[in-house]
Amino acid sequence: MDWDKLKAFYAVAEVGSFTHASEKLNLSQSSISRQISALEESLSTTLFHRHARGLILTEQGEMLYDTVRSIFRQLSLIEGQLHDIKNLPEGPLLMTVAEFIGSTWLAPLLPKFLKKHDGIKLSMILEDRILNLGMREADAAIRLFKPEQQDLIQLKLGDIQFSLCASPDYLAKRGTPKTINELQGHRLIGHPQESPNPYQNPNWHFDLADVNPQTYEDAFFINSINSITEAVKQGWGIAALPDFIIEREKTFQKVLKDDATHEIAVYFVYPEEHKNSKRINLLKDFLIKEMQNIRI
Repeated sequence: MDWDKLKAFYAVAEVGSFTHASEKLNLSQSSISRQISALEESLSTTLFHRHARGLILTEQGEMLYDTVRSIFRQLSLIEGQLHDIKNLPEGPLLMTVAEFIGSTWLAPLLPKFLKKHDGIKLSMILEDRILNLGMREADAAIRLFKPEQQDLIQLKLGDIQFSLCASPDYLAKRGTPKTINELQGHRLIGHPQESPNPYQNPNWHFDLADVNPQTYEDAFFINSINSITEAVKQGWGIAALPDFIIEREKTFQKVLKDDATHEIAVYFVYPEEHKNSKRINLLKDFLIKEMQNIRI
């Protein structure tokens, strides 16, 4: 397959339109369109469904995209390793982070890091699926549990405390539970068991209330910390949220306070082979320093 056509395909698949892909690759829309058509012709298959709202991958397109995405990630990691050999603090750095801590805590910090180290091209994959660092699916990770692999260097950054909380409107309508037993009379917002856990036991408050998440009738489940935060804001129920989010939202009220808390550890993790990487060591030092300044 032609490399330029694969680059064009990857760009279009990532952004979903010829317009944005042309901006990304600094090529004309017509050039991008011709390369995609030529690639489809060479493979004797259709890679995209054309819709008025954009381009959507076909089943065959999804298969090719998964392979091409893996290739591009591998090339990015190799490029970073070549910079490490030169001992330069520059090049790509791909980090995988659990969605909730990446979007709520880490993302606001990164402009400060990148401004100081503009030679580093940092990318974040925000998802709860665990990428294999040993297989070079990413350079480093922030994980919310202690990794078991022996070939990974792990540094504990700190702990995140969770508390139960609700909106003033919800508590005015349903009342404020005064004891743990009274939680059974309230709607509990949790994490769906069908979705990968972002951290160990995200539904700990169901255990606290002595109810089964699968059978408790007055429950609502969302697999996004940002959506859970919004649900609390809209008065949908009681949820377990990190204290830093509760404090940030200002109007959220803690429920049962010290009787209903939960802590999880935060680890910065990277392969042993990257121990001398300037890019990773700079990021590690930055995170350690920020943990001292910012309460999470």
